[in-house]
Amino acid sequence: MATLRARLLSSHLTSILPSLSLKAPAFSVSVRPDAGLRQRSFHASAASRASADPEMAEMARFAQKVLFIPPGVEPEEVSGDMVLPGSNIVVGPYAGHAQIKEVGFVKSSGKAKDCPKDGRPEFAILGRSNVGKSSLINALVKKKEVALTSKKPGKTQLINHFLVNKSWYIVDLPGYGFAKAPGSVRMDWSAFTKGYFLNRDTLVAVLLLVDASVPPQKIDLDCANWLGRNNIPMTFVFTKCDKMKGGKRPDENVRNFQQIIRENFSQHPPWIMTSSVTGLGRDELLLHMSQLRNYWDQ
Repeated sequence: MATLRARLLSSHLTSILPSLSLKAPAFSVSVRPDAGLRQRSFHASAASRASADPEMAEMARFAQKVLFIPPGVEPEEVSGDMVLPGSNIVVGPYAGHAQIKEVGFVKSSGKAKDCPKDGRPEFAILGRSNVGKSSLINALVKKKEVALTSKKPGKTQLINHFLVNKSWYIVDLPGYGFAKAPGSVRMDWSAFTKGYFLNRDTLVAVLLLVDASVPPQKIDLDCANWLGRNNIPMTFVFTKCDKMKGGKRPDENVRNFQQIIRENFSQHPPWIMTSSVTGLGRDELLLHMSQLRNYWDQ
């Protein structure tokens, strides 16, 4: 039975996860082996229980390498139906209430020290300008214009806090890499956004948005590199998965991005495919956020 279960899981995960054989682009990032981990890590414990069955042990190692296994789940316990569709995220016992009933804008801050100090957990949304940050926020809360959307890159210039269900925050951060912004604005982004990451004790995780409609971008990998080196927990959220540019399907771009990340992280950070147009991944992302949040609250 164990052998059959191992084979079924391996087959299922191979079918839903990006191929390992794709050639990576010419650029790369350098991340230390423990990148993305904190003392209060959302990865599984460093060592899983030893298994007497070699195939079960192999399955557990495979799961640890490619999946995000949350607290409360051992690698050898993972089954295919525990993995959220369009992601590498395993659902564990901390997953709970994920519906958004109310949301409201609280404040905009020009410096990390001016952000709310009420101790509520928060998720920071980060990505290249025009990657769809505001659209994702609006899709998550199912309300138009909760976050300001614009066709002009670089619209968000402050740290914006939105209170969800009176218990936790979504934080909209300035986009990076918008070419037409003045150099002084780009420097200001670097200074106060990095200061927020390094000094925000209530930060549960960064949702690092990556445009799935285009090939992997060095600036996104550099950002992941910086977050990893500074032990900031992150989840890759692939946006615009309903679009295709230059003859490339979104899943091809996701595979290429994942290959690079896999080569530089000893444990793969969680990732999920989304679309603010079709609603793809919305409920799954909220469920993932609920288990991170509930564990953080312990």
